[in-house]
Amino acid sequence: MTPLQVLAAAIDGTPAPRIPVFCNVLDQGARELGLSQRDYYAKGEHVAEGQLRMRRRFGHDNVWALFYVGKEAEFFGCEQILFDDAGAPNVADYVIKSWDDIARLEVPEDLTRHPAWAETGRCLQILRGEVGATHPICAYITASTSLPALLMGMDHWMELLMTGPEDLKQHLLEKCSEFVQKELAAFRAAGANVLIYSTPFGSTYFVGRRRFESFSMPWMKRDLAPGGVGGVVYYCGMAPFNEVIGAVVDELDIGIHYVSPLADFAAARDILEAHRAPPKGYLACGVVDDIRLIRWTPEEARAEVKRLVEIGTRGGRQGSHFLFGTGVMPMAIPEANIHAIVEAALDYGRLG
Repeated sequence: MTPLQVLAAAIDGTPAPRIPVFCNVLDQGARELGLSQRDYYAKGEHVAEGQLRMRRRFGHDNVWALFYVGKEAEFFGCEQILFDDAGAPNVADYVIKSWDDIARLEVPEDLTRHPAWAETGRCLQILRGEVGATHPICAYITASTSLPALLMGMDHWMELLMTGPEDLKQHLLEKCSEFVQKELAAFRAAGANVLIYSTPFGSTYFVGRRRFESFSMPWMKRDLAPGGVGGVVYYCGMAPFNEVIGAVVDELDIGIHYVSPLADFAAARDILEAHRAPPKGYLACGVVDDIRLIRWTPEEARAEVKRLVEIGTRGGRQGSHFLFGTGVMPMAIPEANIHAIVEAALDYGRLG
């Protein structure tokens, strides 16, 4: 079976020889190609080649069309990205400097014709041609409730959200949700088949349950309504979100959840199983703590993978509804530990 078929089997709960294994090595591609972060992310062919080489080096299943999260701000006019070879690029200059700028904010009519899409499109074209029929191609989508932080900074977004004029907040979120809808459609059309929907406001770790229900849920529904939730993965960064899994499944129909390493993974898996009745599929993604991977020995890393796989597969049965994954792997993680977790997931994740 191809990795894409293994992933589909895990979601459907049908037999497969092993579990899916995701390893999110992004900035490491620049080091692999001997390029600075700035030069690496300047060309779609660099990112595609970096992803293909990373997959061959470590043996995991997925590749990424993600350049850096701040790239979404470039569609709104951001021209300054901070590149640091020790870490991920980020927005260096916000396009919303005052509340008056919100009225002037424009969502491109066609994202794929915007200059900010050109290299992403080129990257996807290469990945689709090389592995599109056999491997998961991941794209990253920042939810409408979190996108303003990339446009004005988290402190100013929280000020507007909590104490600012309601009509201004609504206007900004409408523009952000329109962008998210277009971005999802563009990535799907270009060949991305795993859509990581990143919503920090989708966890009660970040907002209370009342605000989750009255604010986060309606905007998530709006973001996802036009194209549906096919291929969508619910992701709240590393924040735990067990408390809302049931609501997300019931109200949004999302069945793939990238569970925080800070959460009780066994409990998360039980909640998903209880709320996702056949014939609908689901996938509980057990995620290793990539910060601890910086300090762990390879033996400690393997032990943690074994623990997650044993919970996820419930003793190695077929149709496990389980995926092993990582967060966004920091550059400081020793290469030996990356090899260790992928090899351990493939070893312990054999099904039969």
